[in-house]
Amino acid sequence: MDSPVPPSPPHRPAEPRVRRRDRHGRGMRGPVAPPQVPLSASRADTFRDLVLDSVERLERRWPQLADVEFMVLEVPPPVPGETVPLGGSLPAEKGEPARVVVYRRPVEIRSKNRDERALLVHEVVVEQVAELLGLSPESVDPRYGQD
Repeated sequence: MDSPVPPSPPHRPAEPRVRRRDRHGRGMRGPVAPPQVPLSASRADTFRDLVLDSVERLERRWPQLADVEFMVLEVPPPVPGETVPLGGSLPAEKGEPARVVVYRRPVEIRSKNRDERALLVHEVVVEQVAELLGLSPESVDPRYGQD
């Protein structure tokens, strides 16, 4: 019983294998939907498109808005004791263009469906442009508040 046991080779950690196929041999999965289908657009992309549609609608009537920078941010900075704004505007200063900001998450929370969201986005953009131009929202867009 005194048979010598040969020494085992030094243990090397296994290198990860490159997977070229899934475990059933049918190849890797492709995307769920092609990029041109609306399913593949994220909520942020869809929201940005709503803002751009609203801006294009206003630029036809107000060509000076071409110099204004429109932005979409997720949430506004926290301000204790105040309600959460849906948007904001900053006048132009020191080589910086005027800016209009629409906050995506507060607008999404306050709207139930895409149509309602589109109306709310347009109202926010009109209100912020009106504030920037020093006009009433009704003079910026005559259909403001009618939808």
